[in-house]
Amino acid sequence: MGTVTCLLVVVSAIALPVVLSMLLEALRREPPIPATLYWSPEIPIQYLTIDGVRIRYIKTGNGPNLVLLHTLRTQFDIFEKVIPDLARTFTVYALDYPGHGFSDIPQTNYIPDLFVTAVEKFMDQLDIRDATLAGISIGGSIPLLIAAKHNARVKCAVAINPYDYGKGLGITRGNFVAWLIVTLARIPVLGETVMRFRNRMVETVILQGGVSHPGALTPGFLGQVWDSGVRKGHYRGFINLLRNAAKWEEARQAYGRINVPVLLVYGDRDWSRENERKQTLAEIPGAKMETVKDGGHFLSLDQPGEVIRLITRHANAG
Repeated sequence: MGTVTCLLVVVSAIALPVVLSMLLEALRREPPIPATLYWSPEIPIQYLTIDGVRIRYIKTGNGPNLVLLHTLRTQFDIFEKVIPDLARTFTVYALDYPGHGFSDIPQTNYIPDLFVTAVEKFMDQLDIRDATLAGISIGGSIPLLIAAKHNARVKCAVAINPYDYGKGLGITRGNFVAWLIVTLARIPVLGETVMRFRNRMVETVILQGGVSHPGALTPGFLGQVWDSGVRKGHYRGFINLLRNAAKWEEARQAYGRINVPVLLVYGDRDWSRENERKQTLAEIPGAKMETVKDGGHFLSLDQPGEVIRLITRHANAG
């Protein structure tokens, strides 16, 4: 076999998967945006615009203000098991970040400041004051970064499994499939190709790496996360987030400036390690820490009762 022939074979072997993945992506049918919540249809879905980006959110309940912030790649439906109960005590707000859930997917860099600014402007537009900010993963890091800015709208923060360690690669600790897909996704061209080939079975396995028991992932949640993830442009935003993930660890340098009460909550089976948790605790002035047994990264799905209890206790004490 001649050199030219060998070269053509190699180029074809590389180009064919790329072309096939692009064709598959072009043929995907984008699901409709849900008109109601599958877990609580009586709560109205609302929208507002932040810097030209249409943001999906909900507001429900009565009482002190509570803002719930979801993990990377998911959406506010991750709180499906806790919002109905929390709404008996709080006025609960939950939103889908830019590029997540059923909010718009802007072509931008998905760095911590994008999410911090979006949440701050969300509170500004709705005039949410004296609020408890509580969230999971990057949703646990965002309240800490906002509090470090001394935002006057924040009363206290509950950071559940904050994503501020391991150079942003904590998700790769979930299981082998998560490690493989995220590792490949960070490689230019190859990452885009792999993501365009995404399928529901693989995604479910990755999500299972975030819970203690697979049954914690409800069919409704899995369905909605899949639907939001096959929206046009979503995979590009997610890849950008993964390639900027190390910035979440870099951003923790601001933790020493926090001056509101902080509760750190970790599932005992979270992706973070004991030394990483202790480091976060040490960096936040006056912070307290709780560990929830039999809890993974998506703690609101694993142990909703404990999440409700800890948020309520800290908000009332803050």
